[in-house]
Amino acid sequence: MCGVTNPSSPAQPGAGTAIADRPAEVVQGLKEWVCIVWDDPVNLMSYVTHVFKTYFGYPRDKAERLMMQVHSEGRSVVASGSREAMERAVSAMHGYGLWATLEPSE
Repeated sequence: MCGVTNPSSPAQPGAGTAIADRPAEVVQGLKEWVCIVWDDPVNLMSYVTHVFKTYFGYPRDKAERLMMQVHSEGRSVVASGSREAMERAVSAMHGYGLWATLEPSE
């Protein structure tokens, strides 16, 4: 029987896992991405702080620090993770009315 594994035989270590099936250079090459929120002339600083607390679950001091970085420097990296997670975060920021983009992490 081609492609059928005998259930009574022990499984090979790593068999059937996505990471075991990928070459090592591909697994190590997975990049981290960042969600960047940009300053805008529309949203109040208190609202931006509220968004960071609500969506990311940041404590008030971290949310305020990130908001002040957006306000004073024009942008802030507010989260990092997989590309898919950062795409969701950017989409959520757009849903809150904030200007956000994603970039590969340096």
